[in-house]
Amino acid sequence: MSTFLKIVLVEPSLILRSGMSYVLRRLTSFDVQVVEAGGIERLEELIVEESPDILLINPTLADEEMLRRMQQRALRLIALQSVLADVRLMQCFDAVVSIYDSAEQIKEKLRSVCNSRDGEISQELLSAREKEIIVGVVKGLTNKQIAERLFISTHTVITHRRNIAAKLQIHSPAGLTIYAIVNKLVELNDVKNTIYSNEEQ
Repeated sequence: MSTFLKIVLVEPSLILRSGMSYVLRRLTSFDVQVVEAGGIERLEELIVEESPDILLINPTLADEEMLRRMQQRALRLIALQSVLADVRLMQCFDAVVSIYDSAEQIKEKLRSVCNSRDGEISQELLSAREKEIIVGVVKGLTNKQIAERLFISTHTVITHRRNIAAKLQIHSPAGLTIYAIVNKLVELNDVKNTIYSNEEQ
């Protein structure tokens, strides 16, 4: 039996909004009704009218005060991530959906948010070693470099990365970067420095 979800989707880009709406409506195991908005001008009024389960919003449109008001309405908050956003603001969200996520990854994140008591992206799934691996990936290290730093074999690093992808349903360095920032595994400055270093090479 499908789980019914009403989602208010707020994204200024018509292409991103339409594409995400298309994907959401076709997720198996969910019966999703999407209410689209291009901005936040009437957002609070829209929330009252529609009584959605989830607010999926481009985080660049939000601020902490607005997100707190939404949380007081018992809304689940999911960031629709297309660019890096303020780290402190991202901590207000229950989950992060990247524009690079597959339909299966989006479905798993929705399921996690629906099933979670507090809505937080769980780090309890990850071992301390797996968190170290994520930090290495986010900092742009190769599997070999990570192995050398952690005094383990390259094969072990690859195995850990497979396990991380299976647990988090995140399969790209960009997705891991967002996860690491939101869950305070790295500082935003570390990521910026990595990006700049890569651009200079």
